[in-house]
Amino acid sequence: MAKLLGLTLVGLVLALYKNHRSSYQTRLNAFREVTPVDLPNCTLVKGIEAGAEDLEILPNGLTFFSTGLKYPGIKSFDPSKPGKILLMDLNEKEPAVSELAIMGNTLDMSSFNPHGISTFIDEDNTVYLLVVSHPDSSSTVEVFKFQEEERSLLHLKTITHELLPSINDIAAVGPESFYATNDHYFADPYLRSWEMYLGLSWSNVVYYSPDKVRVVADGFDFANGIGISLDGKYVYIAELLAHKIHVYEKHANWTLTPLKVLSFDTLVDNISVDPVTGDLWVGCHPNGMRIFFYDSENPPGSEVLRIQSILSEDPKVTVVYAENGTVLQGTTVAAVYKGKLLIGTVFHRALCCDL
Repeated sequence: MAKLLGLTLVGLVLALYKNHRSSYQTRLNAFREVTPVDLPNCTLVKGIEAGAEDLEILPNGLTFFSTGLKYPGIKSFDPSKPGKILLMDLNEKEPAVSELAIMGNTLDMSSFNPHGISTFIDEDNTVYLLVVSHPDSSSTVEVFKFQEEERSLLHLKTITHELLPSINDIAAVGPESFYATNDHYFADPYLRSWEMYLGLSWSNVVYYSPDKVRVVADGFDFANGIGISLDGKYVYIAELLAHKIHVYEKHANWTLTPLKVLSFDTLVDNISVDPVTGDLWVGCHPNGMRIFFYDSENPPGSEVLRIQSILSEDPKVTVVYAENGTVLQGTTVAAVYKGKLLIGTVFHRALCCDL
């Protein structure tokens, strides 16, 4: 009898392992291959060799990049150097990046590890750059003021909070206020492993301001990119491992109400909102397994989606760019400016194409 119970228990454990392994492979799109979609006049951005995980384009074409992210379990082509914030002018004929000096002596640059970024422009046209950083595997939001004439960033403040143990991306709604996607990737390797493997949906979205901090949405399988509609009425949230983008209605008290969900056959990463049309541009991982288990002989591909009329009954989803990793590995973000598409990656290069 004891032997029978033991064999039954072993069988149940093996079945559970097999089911979770299958689910894990499905959530990571382990077996999907890329169907190439090309764009004209694509050129690699000069000066980016260790990733452009996130980017923000200002109305005048100046563009911020976060680069050099050290991400647990993810490839790094420059592991010994701290991260940087880069600047590029998309109005130049052959744009190239330069590193922004960080002023103020209040930030430890040796442990600077920039991740998601977001900008806020106030009534005086002062530009604030909010940067998620992971010094020593923790999470902070670093607040900077952009000094355009000096081409530098003035560090103003470091934000930490117990509800923000492992921030992924942010959407600024003020100089020190933002929505943040929050997972367990940096918080604890043990939690991270279980969350990734079992799909425990532990991720959430937090609203932060100096006066109030609260969880405004939860139950996500790896909450990732986040963006806000042009009219400020809706918040878009990418659920990476569920292959979904959620649309939430934003209220005057900063709470969120779920409105609709779109599903895809790719892992959706950062979300950029078209400043003219309001369309969503999404950097995606067609095969997420290759991101977490890097092989130079079989590198992760890249994919960019454009979502038009997302609030309608029948949104239009277009694969604008797709590539098998020969040119661009591990796309995380895409944004547009005057007929150009700028594409960034978690650890590789960045690409600029004509639309």
